[in-house]
Amino acid sequence: MSQQERATILLIDDHPMLRTGVKQLISMAPDIQVIGEASNGAQGIELAESLDPDLILLDLNMPGMNGLETLDKLREKSLSGRVVVFSVSNHEEDVVTALKRGADGYLLKDMEPEDLLKALQQAAAGEMVLSEALTPVLAASLRANRATSDRDISQLTPRERDILKLIAQGLPNKMIARR
Repeated sequence: MSQQERATILLIDDHPMLRTGVKQLISMAPDIQVIGEASNGAQGIELAESLDPDLILLDLNMPGMNGLETLDKLREKSLSGRVVVFSVSNHEEDVVTALKRGADGYLLKDMEPEDLLKALQQAAAGEMVLSEALTPVLAASLRANRATSDRDISQLTPRERDILKLIAQGLPNKMIARR
């Protein structure tokens, strides 16, 4: 696979040892490559704008501008890349808030290296990625919100209804985006 075909990744994490380890892990994959590293949110935003990576792996808990604030700022920019939160936190509030604010996935730092590589490849291909351990957390959140939510399908826009039908048919995100 040539350099042009490889998906590009920007790492934003305040721990240099973690960035180095993730970078070494990614270097073993022939189809993805790290093109930049940032130790804080402000630096990460600058690099994201100049490099426009396919994928941004973003730590949630950083000093200064935290991951959620960084995510908000990244979403204000016209970047083509996807943003996946990479955190030790499996708290419902953190997971749900990150996803609601536009994260394209949420991965826990305690996952197996092979699983992380697979998830990064899936995210770079346009899929939403979540650590398996988060399934019960999200299910509990959805269950709790169902009782208080008064939004139903009739409140969806026509485009949202079309997208929902395509999702129900099992179409991948890229196919849905093309329609």
